[in-house]
Order: sequence, then C-alpha cells, then structure tokens
Amino acid sequence: MTATLRQTANTVANSMIEGASMASALIGGAAGAYLGYQLAPAAWSDGARILFAGAVAVVGAVAIDGLAELVLAPMRRLMRRTPFHVTRASAPAPADNLDDALAQVATATEADAAYRAAGAAFSIDQGDNFLRDEDRWRGYEDGEASFYLAPGVWLHHRSELGTYGREHHFTLLTGDGEQPVTITGMEQIRHHLAARAAGLPAAPVTADRDIDGDKDDVLDDDLTGIHAV
Repeated sequence: MTATLRQTANTVANSMIEGASMASALIGGAAGAYLGYQLAPAAWSDGARILFAGAVAVVGAVAIDGLAELVLAPMRRLMRRTPFHVTRASAPAPADNLDDALAQVATATEADAAYRAAGAAFSIDQGDNFLRDEDRWRGYEDGEASFYLAPGVWLHHRSELGTYGREHHFTLLTGDGEQPVTITGMEQIRHHLAARAAGLPAAPVTADRDIDGDKDDVLDDDLTGIHAV
C-alpha cells in the first residue's frame, strides 16, 4: 500500500471516528434536553424549565460521549498502530520464457524482502510505523533489504533460519568505512545519528544480552551536548 493511500485511508477512518464521537455527544445532549424539559415540574416558568433542560442536556451529552469513548478510544489506538492494507496488484501474466520468468521472480523477491523487513522492524520500532513502512524499504534479490536513514547511513535487514525459526538481524551501515553496528532498538539509531550530526565518532556498542538476561550498556552516553531530536 502506498504512503498516499495509507494516509488517505487513515484520514477517512479518523474522520469517521471523530464524527461518531460528535454524533454521540449530540444525541446525548438532545435526549437530555428532551427528558429534562419533560421532567421539569409544570409549575415552573418556561425559563426555569429551559434552564433545567439545558443542564440535563449537558449531563446527557457528557454521559453518552463517555460511553461512546469506551469503544472509540481502543479504535483510535488501533488506528495509530495498525496501518491499513488494500488489495495488492494482481500477479503479472505468465512469462513466455525463462528469462522473463526470472525477471518476474527477481522483482517479486525484492518486494517480498522489503515487506518482510518492514514487518520484522516491529521488534525495534513499536512507535508510529517509522521503520514499518514497507514503501521506504528497498529489497534485493538475495532477500535482504535496506532502509535509507540519512546521507551515508542505511539500516540493513537480513534473516536466516535459526534454532527456533527465522531470526531477523538489523545492522546500521555507513558509507564512510565505519564498522557495521548491530541494531536492536531505536535508541541506538538515534545515538548514532546524533553523534554524526555533532561531528563526533558514534561507536555505539551492540545491545546483546548477557546470560542473566540483563541488557548490556547499549549506548555510550558520553556525548556531551547532544540531545535527542
């Protein structure tokens, strides 16, 4: 799904959710106003009955809107975390020869690699789908993929079969000969980019875990004057 289509779908869905929230408040207010006016003692003046109906309308609107939020709030959270998917384009026509077939499979392999990298990125990016946007990943015929971060900096993904199934590995690569860095969290990427922006050597350590499961020192925090952006 392209970024434009995803943004459009999200906008429409968010508008529907907000419209439902507004409608629930209006319905609660209207129902409260009607009941308030009907329940007001007949001996009261019209002005007093209207004021009473207005007060009940406010209470009704707040109450109904609060009940609606019990359903709408989870939907809003889901919208922030789950991108919309649309039906993918149909497969190309069958190839006439082996060369065409190879070209089709190569293209499909690149697309598959980008899709797998975006899906596996959930392990290091559980935010607003920064690394989980498959349109920003470039897949390759060998099944690996890269994500452009900044001039001279890419995030690389590869996967392999391990003891407990397929294992995913993310590595930060640079074009200036620095040693690749194993990435297991967004904070490491921020650390590296912040160091480069300040003209300092990043040299972040990897985030491997020791035998006890405690996290080793992930970041070198001696970058004086560097702040997250």
